[in-house]
Amino acid sequence: MPIVFSRSLRSLETDGYRRSGLVFTLAFAFAAAWTAWFVFARVAVIEVAESARLEVDQTVHGVEAAVGGKVTASHLLLGQYVKEGDVLVEIDAEPLRLTLREDETKQAAFVPQIAALTQEIDAKERALEEQRGVTRARIEEANAKSREAESAVALADTEAKRAARLLAENLASEADANRAKSEAEQKRAVADGARLAAARIDAEQRAGETERRAELARLRVDVAQLEGEKAVSVAAIHGLDYEIERRLVRAPIAGRLGEVATLRVGAVVREGERLGAVIPTGTIRIVGEFLPAAAVGRIHPGQSARMRPEGFPWTQYGMLDATVARVANEPRSGSIRVELDVALRPDSLIPLEHGLPGTLEVEVERISPALLVLRTAGRRLAAPAHPPRSDRGEGQTEAAARP
Repeated sequence: MPIVFSRSLRSLETDGYRRSGLVFTLAFAFAAAWTAWFVFARVAVIEVAESARLEVDQTVHGVEAAVGGKVTASHLLLGQYVKEGDVLVEIDAEPLRLTLREDETKQAAFVPQIAALTQEIDAKERALEEQRGVTRARIEEANAKSREAESAVALADTEAKRAARLLAENLASEADANRAKSEAEQKRAVADGARLAAARIDAEQRAGETERRAELARLRVDVAQLEGEKAVSVAAIHGLDYEIERRLVRAPIAGRLGEVATLRVGAVVREGERLGAVIPTGTIRIVGEFLPAAAVGRIHPGQSARMRPEGFPWTQYGMLDATVARVANEPRSGSIRVELDVALRPDSLIPLEHGLPGTLEVEVERISPALLVLRTAGRRLAAPAHPPRSDRGEGQTEAAARP
């Protein structure tokens, strides 16, 4: 019995040594594997943007009221597709339309008045030309009579001189000489009258032409005044058309109404008030806002990323895969804008809608866990003992690692 018991003890001691060696071997192998993973494995370092959203690659245009006034009609319907120039909201413009009709009536009255004056000017110009022709004929006739009278005067003078010579030679009587002298004086008077008649006709023509020219000038002034009033009326009509058009809020581009204001007929809008937004048809992209320290020098085009849209649990809907496309060079409002191209998947249940917010993760590098621990420790040691408190605002990023 003692012999059997001693053999059992030796067997138990042998089994204990074997189990201890196996446990030690397994622990050493695990430690070696973990050390190798810790030194040689690569994990992804990501930067996270809490404020990310989906956007179309074209600019979203806001719909604003150019002027204030009372709404007479609203055609805003959320999600409706509109074409460029479609009327979305109509603002009361009835007083302007009444003034427009009044000015159009006045402008229509200018046309016949100007036409009548123009015709009168043409008629008076033709009459002036005709009168000039008549006057020239009368002057030529008077000049002809004057020349005829001058010839008669010359002949009468010759006869008077001959009679005077004969009287001196006692070859003619004194009565004949006096009669010849009297006829010469009569002929000279007739010639003087002919010259005066020609001068009188020319003077009358000049005076009449001056009067007609003054009347034509007055008519032209009247036409110019009417033309000026017509131009002012046309400008006023154009101004009224412009003001009426400003009261028609039109779609600036073609697209879908992604934002609309609740407007009822009779509501009053203010000048510059935003009434909606038109989202153009385009490619959906992801836009993230990162702190400069997280983005500058770390995020580059071509890096892979993922977005978790709000309201769509990633365990049920998954995430959106993306690739960094563009990175801003300068910060704006304290953050760096990063644009990413979405890798569309036909089986994705996430609706790609403009404005959908979410969280964006961008893989910036792959390093070993050991280097990641050393880097984190270095940051902790370099940080001040009591750093100033700061609130996490929009665009706040954080570093993380994923295998």
